[in-house]
Amino acid sequence: MAKTRKEPGYLKLHQGGILLQRAEAARGLLTDCRLCPHGCGVCRLHGKLGLCRTGARARVASYGPHFGEEAPLVGTHGSGAIFFEGCTLLCVFCQNHDISHIDKRGDDSPRAVTDRELAEIMLKLQEQGCHNINFVTPTHVVPQILAALPRAVERGLRVPLVYNSGGYDSRETLKLLDGIIDIYMPDCKFMTPETAGRYTRAPDYPEIMQRAVREMHRQTGDLVLDDTGLAVRGLLARHLVMPGHLDETDRILAFLAGLSKESYVNIMEQYRPCHRATGYPPINRPVSREEYSGALDLAARHRLRRLELRDWRQLLNRLFSRSEC
Repeated sequence: MAKTRKEPGYLKLHQGGILLQRAEAARGLLTDCRLCPHGCGVCRLHGKLGLCRTGARARVASYGPHFGEEAPLVGTHGSGAIFFEGCTLLCVFCQNHDISHIDKRGDDSPRAVTDRELAEIMLKLQEQGCHNINFVTPTHVVPQILAALPRAVERGLRVPLVYNSGGYDSRETLKLLDGIIDIYMPDCKFMTPETAGRYTRAPDYPEIMQRAVREMHRQTGDLVLDDTGLAVRGLLARHLVMPGHLDETDRILAFLAGLSKESYVNIMEQYRPCHRATGYPPINRPVSREEYSGALDLAARHRLRRLELRDWRQLLNRLFSRSEC
């Protein structure tokens, strides 16, 4: 049911001084880094690099209004996407491997930003009319986001925050985000350690992902839309259908249905073999129409009714109408 838009929760936490407390607690996790389930244990505050190859400062690869996201995030002016460099999963099929699979750049990278600069980016996106701030691949830079957020709030940030992750998030870190993040958007990838271990650097991904998604849902509940159809709060789950792995899709959709029959799920069909995927059959080919159709059938079997079914004509109309303004 549509509801009137409310103020983001982080505003109240900032007024009570809790936002600053959370930022300090998150920064403490960088001394022997345990932000993500890998628990590398390096001192990122002194520039040491773990698996994510990120030191004390976040690195922003790009940012701007994004119209390729889910309809409840895009609206008429786009989702304010901030793409961070680095990643904790390092998938062999990554479509953004040029920014996620990086080497020893660390804080010396020209893309490394200060807390003040990250706050400025958030405010610029809001000024451009973006309906939310969409942190893309944020798992390894939660302390940097929390450090920048009070600065942005004090200068007028008021839009919802989206946590757009691969699902490999520690519950300890997620609890620091309770009441701060309005919309969680995890990608639920795999449900067997064998598949996860073959395609990512995290064979424990299925267990971690399920625990993380349960925590995300506990914090925000099912996705709530306002009276214009924009997301206000809640969980929006993604699942990329992969060739030869409908069994994984079946188990993931069963998990999400078990979480809530009102789960909002985007079953994505755009898989193409990128990066090193050509050497990993059966994911060395695009997903077939039959496989995607089979995934939708599985969703119906699990009685998931809130599915993201993109209307590409509507999306193109929005883009053209913006270019003519």
